[in-house]
Amino acid sequence: MPKIAKAVAAYLVAALLAAPVVAGDGPLAHRDDLSPRDRGRVARVTAPPTDFSVPEPFEAMSAGAATHGKRIASTAFSFPSANLSFEDQQRFALGNGLFEKFWVSSPASTKASDGLGPLYNARSCQGCHLRDGRGHPPLPGEDPVALFLRLSVPPASEDERALLASGAALVLPEPNYGTQFQTYAVPGLAAEGRLEVTYEEQVVRLGDGTRVSLRVPDYRMSDLGYGEMAEDVMVSPRVAPPMIGLGLIEAIHPGDILAGADPDDADGDGISGRPSLVRDEASGEMVLGRFGWKASAPTVRAQSAGAFSGDIGISSPDKPDPFGECTPAQTACRAQPSGVQAELGETEAPDPVMELVDFYSRNLAVPRRRDIDDRQVLAGKELFQALQCAACHRPKYVTSRKAGIAAHRFQLIWPYSDLLLHDMGEGLADNRPAGTATGREWRTPPLWGIGLTELVSGRETYLHDGRARTLEEAILWHGGEGQAARDGYAGLEKEDREALIRFLKSL
Repeated sequence: MPKIAKAVAAYLVAALLAAPVVAGDGPLAHRDDLSPRDRGRVARVTAPPTDFSVPEPFEAMSAGAATHGKRIASTAFSFPSANLSFEDQQRFALGNGLFEKFWVSSPASTKASDGLGPLYNARSCQGCHLRDGRGHPPLPGEDPVALFLRLSVPPASEDERALLASGAALVLPEPNYGTQFQTYAVPGLAAEGRLEVTYEEQVVRLGDGTRVSLRVPDYRMSDLGYGEMAEDVMVSPRVAPPMIGLGLIEAIHPGDILAGADPDDADGDGISGRPSLVRDEASGEMVLGRFGWKASAPTVRAQSAGAFSGDIGISSPDKPDPFGECTPAQTACRAQPSGVQAELGETEAPDPVMELVDFYSRNLAVPRRRDIDDRQVLAGKELFQALQCAACHRPKYVTSRKAGIAAHRFQLIWPYSDLLLHDMGEGLADNRPAGTATGREWRTPPLWGIGLTELVSGRETYLHDGRARTLEEAILWHGGEGQAARDGYAGLEKEDREALIRFLKSL
């Protein structure tokens, strides 16, 4: 471990151990990784702030000792966790090469790189996660890469309803097109079609008369290559989320997430977060979902394997079908050659490929925060708390001592998410259930790094489909459980609105 990172790790651990002890086990009795003494200290260090005149201790270190302090530039999301060992830094570098790798169609002379598609949305992981950051919808005249459509149909029989209820399937695929609309195909094969995005401007007025224009998206699939789409198809757009801090999110003790759930709104605050429960394909058990816009994946590896299969059409030990999203109805697609090389393994991306990509994805570092002691930032932080934004965007956790990666253990982190599902109102509803998530629910997205969106990704786009062009627009789209916070923001004076946005920009 580098000397500076080692010193930071020791400093943060010492701070946790120095925190006053809370009497009894308190709300952290679920933390079976901690001693009773540590539970009290962790409860103290993760309690909401009461003094907004100064930053909280270690607030700049968004990811604890894993936080990187490199120069803030367009590559700000592409550094490894600062507390990795030298050997793990090498693993990270190998994973980075695979994450950026362009896959080609089969057969090809580059035998370790073929197997693309046959249908796909991107040729590399980096193609969607721009510089490891947020994707965005296409500009007029552009082809979509970092945005695609999820597809499914509602159950039509008791057997199908039972299949969904058991968790054996998250959704039912559209018969001809599967669960993802793919706009690219290998040479000689038709793509599933074209995706066109248009917007209608909708003006809203804030309390002081300020006018803000929101864009309402409309998605159209045309030039369908494999027959008609089911009349009852449910469609949901997705842009790629940022990659930073994923391993630390996986390292949060599940009890800390479940402790924040209030499905029946027992406390009457209008916020009723629910956990997403999904079937772990490795164990077959129902577990907590944490990743994806509807928290449909339990682990970073599961999310990565799904993206390899659905986005690029590359098989792995976790998703061994070499034809990716080709449905049985797409016979020409399934007749294409695969990229499986028997001497390398039974799939197109065998281990250690998936192991290295998983390690890379779990160790992309969160940048150090900026301007934490700025008066306007501190004022915005107080407003964030007062408007109950922090009720869903939970600021901080201390990760499990039993985390799978040593660098992620017992770290004070600031992701600003409760990782629960929330009803966000009709305006953001996709009306497409997935697993235990309804068509109006979304997982609270982490906010760490959000202030660097434009720098890293080239332009600002927010929310699950990138419709919001500014953080203000993203706030004004909040409905449902976020309606009160949205209305509170809209009623602020301009100076206070600017302070809240400045706080978000500092994350």
